[in-house]
Amino acid sequence: MPRVRTDDKRQRILDAAVRVFARKGYFASRVSDVAKAAGIADGTIYLYFKNKDDVLVSLFDGIMSEHVEAGRREVERIEGAPAQLLAVAEHHLRLLGGNRELAVVFQVELRQSTKFMARFTATWLQDYFDLLQTIIQAGQREGTIRRELRRKLASHAFFGILDEMVTTWVLSPQEYDLAQLAEAAVDLFLNGAAATKSGAAPASSRGGT
Repeated sequence: MPRVRTDDKRQRILDAAVRVFARKGYFASRVSDVAKAAGIADGTIYLYFKNKDDVLVSLFDGIMSEHVEAGRREVERIEGAPAQLLAVAEHHLRLLGGNRELAVVFQVELRQSTKFMARFTATWLQDYFDLLQTIIQAGQREGTIRRELRRKLASHAFFGILDEMVTTWVLSPQEYDLAQLAEAAVDLFLNGAAATKSGAAPASSRGGT
């Protein structure tokens, strides 16, 4: 039987943590619960992580850092700020919309701790905002985004739209493809909620929210 690589075991712990935290709640979960779900001895977790907090921090540092890097790579190969924002939105909504348990931990469990939120805001979330501000600035130069918009405020507003869409999806009893609403999110950000000349309903009203 082949020996399991160290990285594989670490990933098993992180995957198990997502399941346990989503089902039991982060604060009600124990390290032993994560170990049981991962199929390892309790002490094995401490070979990779300092404690339960370190498991959660490592989980989101890895996932969201990868998300930001993927966003940067997408932006580099796409022309035009609207298309770049769409690529970021699709990746964000697909990442969390593809794993409900991960979304529950991110949208619900993580938000219950100001300590965790402060840490994440100072690390990968700031990198995310920087990426969005770079796109917004480019859009202002090319004329696709209003020049008078404050970039910091606009980047937070765009993230807020996506974040609220994920929360609504997590709490909704309906099943729908979250990533399909990316275009509606970008349209709302760029054009606001003004009625169209044709009077047609906005795209978001035809989705699952």
